Amino acid sequence: MSLMGSAVVFLVAAVVAVPIFRKLKLGAILGYLVAGVVIGPSVMDWVNDPQTILHIAELGVVFLLFIIGLELDPKQLWDMRKKIMLTGGSQLLFSTVFIGAMCLLLLSLSPVTALVVGLSVALSSTAFAVQLMEEHRVLKTPPGQQGFSILLMQDVAVIPILLLVASLSPGDVASGPAWWVSVLALCAVLVIGRFLINPFLSLISLYGNSEVMTASALLIVIATALGMQDAGLSMGMGAFVAGILLANSSFKHQLETEIAPFKGLFLGLFFIAIGMNLNLALLVSEPLFILGASVLLVVVKGGVIFAILKVAKQNTTDAVRIGLMLSQGGEFAFVVMSQAEVTGVIETLISQQVTLIVGISMALTSPLVILHSVWFNSKNCPAVYDAEPDEKEPKVLIAGLGRFGQVSARILTANKIPFIALDKDPEQIEFLKKFGSKVFYGDASRLDLLRTAGISKVKVLLIAIDNEQEALKIAYLVRDHFPHIKIIARARNRMSVINYARAGINTYVREVFPAGLKAAEKLLQAYGFDEDRATRTVEVFAKHDDKLVNISATKNLNLQQMIDINEQGKSELQSLFEKDEKGIDR
Repeated sequence: MSLMGSAVVFLVAAVVAVPIFRKLKLGAILGYLVAGVVIGPSVMDWVNDPQTILHIAELGVVFLLFIIGLELDPKQLWDMRKKIMLTGGSQLLFSTVFIGAMCLLLLSLSPVTALVVGLSVALSSTAFAVQLMEEHRVLKTPPGQQGFSILLMQDVAVIPILLLVASLSPGDVASGPAWWVSVLALCAVLVIGRFLINPFLSLISLYGNSEVMTASALLIVIATALGMQDAGLSMGMGAFVAGILLANSSFKHQLETEIAPFKGLFLGLFFIAIGMNLNLALLVSEPLFILGASVLLVVVKGGVIFAILKVAKQNTTDAVRIGLMLSQGGEFAFVVMSQAEVTGVIETLISQQVTLIVGISMALTSPLVILHSVWFNSKNCPAVYDAEPDEKEPKVLIAGLGRFGQVSARILTANKIPFIALDKDPEQIEFLKKFGSKVFYGDASRLDLLRTAGISKVKVLLIAIDNEQEALKIAYLVRDHFPHIKIIARARNRMSVINYARAGINTYVREVFPAGLKAAEKLLQAYGFDEDRATRTVEVFAKHDDKLVNISATKNLNLQQMIDINEQGKSELQSLFEKDEKGIDR
């Protein structure tokens, strides 16, 4: 089959399988795996070169590791260090020991093979487990955070595990680059990521466009990955390190937004390729062993996590729930097995058996979690968790951190209220960072970037950008997709107020109107009005002007009608002033 024909088959398989499996609450990953099984050599044989496809699809894992690195904020890692090291480290250690021991004693595998298999299947599926925890609303609860710590530890451990597998290769080590080349490459990535990437992206954002920014993001990830591979390290390690170095960058959300579609496509292709490589003949020839090993994997991992959470003083129901959600083998088991097989660390048969067992364990997870929820009537967290405020999640987003937005940002900072700020001017961002402001580069009129920045968890949006057309686009975008968010808009003039009102946004701040009123009050006092009369005159004018603006907005008038209303308003205003003056004279 031609390349284009294969692409069509992949797309059809994904479009059909993934929605079905998500509807059944079995997850997109399992959908991709089953789609790969169906179109691969084991069933329909529509695409018969899965190894070549898998080699290309590994870019999905590279992109995934880069985004994981981006999301691993060093400060967050430091704050969670005890949970990660104790909870996550214990899970990884005990799961590896128990599973490795069973492989060694029951299956008579070699110590090296038992170690690699144990480490591989000890890794859970981050994408799968986080999705389950979010669906069951436990991710932000204490047991959910313990589970998330386990996943974080596993994500961090992937690179050392891959390096360990490479070091165990029986091949000629001398044929690869010298050790100092690897060290030099790692140092080069650290230096470039720390000192050169941000200036490079600032330059691109000033003189490039959105397509060039996308190309720059891909260049950073792929160039780093290939450089590390040529230096004798893994592509994934290069991408992961680059992500961590950019975790505190102003371009973090922009990079994640640009990479995410490619990650999704290539990762889906990776899982389809894994499904194509699954040897279903093993399930037919050894059904008891494969199914029994899959169930045993879920029981052992679930039991280890349950015991760790009980020691951490979680209640039994929550410990069982989180244990089930993290009990499956994960996507990185496929990566480790693939590398171990290629480097000759384990035999092809064992690699095929492990990948098949991991795939079946993923298929078991969602049904077990659903059964647990029904049996214990515990789909939702205990009520006490609902009352716990989530202080770390910003509830305010400021679009535009120029002169106008900075005032609100400074007040929020002074009151220790966390917020997200997006701005498109890299020079302004660099200037504000010198004063400790945390602002990210990004176009707030892009829905994908708003989602990446976390707008779904925000309660209030302040639109403070200078460009009126972009501001209105943001207002309509947020109003349509996130109707729960309260919008406060910066209005440059009367027409801005009218346009916002027509969009259903009635909370706005007229940019120069309050200052103009204050100036008029001072002018009247200088002219000869006493302070009370000047204040009252300005208040009358302000109320009348608001009335005219509301009429113009609600009646959807054209320009000529608004001019007529304004002329009529002048006469009404003069009458109001005359009445007020007569009242003063009396």
